[in-house]
Amino acid sequence: MTKGEQDKFDRLIDKVLRELPLAVRELFDEAPIIIEDRPSKDLLEELELDPDDDTLCGLYTGTPMVERSVDDSPRSPDCIHIFREGILQQAGGWEPDEVDGEPIGGEDAITREIRITILHELGHHFGLDEEDLERMGYE
Repeated sequence: MTKGEQDKFDRLIDKVLRELPLAVRELFDEAPIIIEDRPSKDLLEELELDPDDDTLCGLYTGTPMVERSVDDSPRSPDCIHIFREGILQQAGGWEPDEVDGEPIGGEDAITREIRITILHELGHHFGLDEEDLERMGYE
């Protein structure tokens, strides 16, 4: 990904975050967002994902709020990882197009996918599982 594409993508992330309610934005103090082009091969292997077949848009790392206790020992910080290339692929790329009469790609689609991914991973921070998130439309 070029520097220009990274900057363009990051501006869309900033836009999504600005549009979220303040109460939601403040949650990122607990689980900051880390933006990367792609996950490492080691991470994909750890998650048992095939780098040639699987797309990873985001990842929550940490201990979900519902699994914490006051008796817990110190833990690694919670983070939300956003992967630019996965989101671009999931959204259909930078250029708007159509597949089977359905629009894909373009900045609007990328912006939607960024929002879905951020809220999906934030949901994991609060203990929601994949079924919960799918029911809510954040799959």
